[in-house]
Amino acid sequence: MSSVVNNLSADAAANLPRHVAVIMDGNGRWAKARHLPRIEGHRRGADSAREIIRTAGELGIKYLTLYAFSAENWNRPKDEVDALMKYLVYYLKSETKELNKNNVRLEVIGQIHRLPDNVQEHLQKSMAALSKNNGLTLIMALSYGSRIEIVEAVRAIADKVKHGKIDPADITEKIISEHLWTRNIPDPDLMIRTSGEMRISNFLLWQLSYAELLITPTLWPDFRKPQFYAALEEYARRHRRFGGI
Repeated sequence: MSSVVNNLSADAAANLPRHVAVIMDGNGRWAKARHLPRIEGHRRGADSAREIIRTAGELGIKYLTLYAFSAENWNRPKDEVDALMKYLVYYLKSETKELNKNNVRLEVIGQIHRLPDNVQEHLQKSMAALSKNNGLTLIMALSYGSRIEIVEAVRAIADKVKHGKIDPADITEKIISEHLWTRNIPDPDLMIRTSGEMRISNFLLWQLSYAELLITPTLWPDFRKPQFYAALEEYARRHRRFGGI
């Protein structure tokens, strides 16, 4: 990735991605390197999320998807999962007012039914409070796994075929997309992964087919506005061909 910049160039400002997706990785390693508990890394990571959400909205980016909690994260130690759920509730309570002030709308994708009841309750409250906004759409991927998403889409389509609502010969990419959790959201143009890991970790497997991928060694708690600008500068330098010349 290009070096950190302090201001967005005119070229980058004129070629912003419509939808940015982020794998927010490195909270635990950030904390470990500082001999701090892992939850402190998550707390500092939430500060990064706040800054990136605000910056994306100010720039006019229309969609921002944050991979906040994967389906595989349920396998982490119970005390860490419990702390993450409590912090998510705290974040929703403390940030919804600011999100509303900044004209942000909230959507959630994933197996929401697996989240604790109080988390589901606060998510519904926040989404309702922000539902009339028309600026940035913030999509939180919670208890999310792309393979599960695709399996559920296949099941739904198969059920419609079984009941004669869809002819198998008529199944297209569009029909599959319409049965995913992201059915009302355009595919990402840019996917950023922090912490230097070279994988996409079961994140938006279908939707990322033509996204530009950007891997940065920066750990998520250190990924702030300058690093985001640098990612957008790199995106603006790329030529998206979508399989063409």
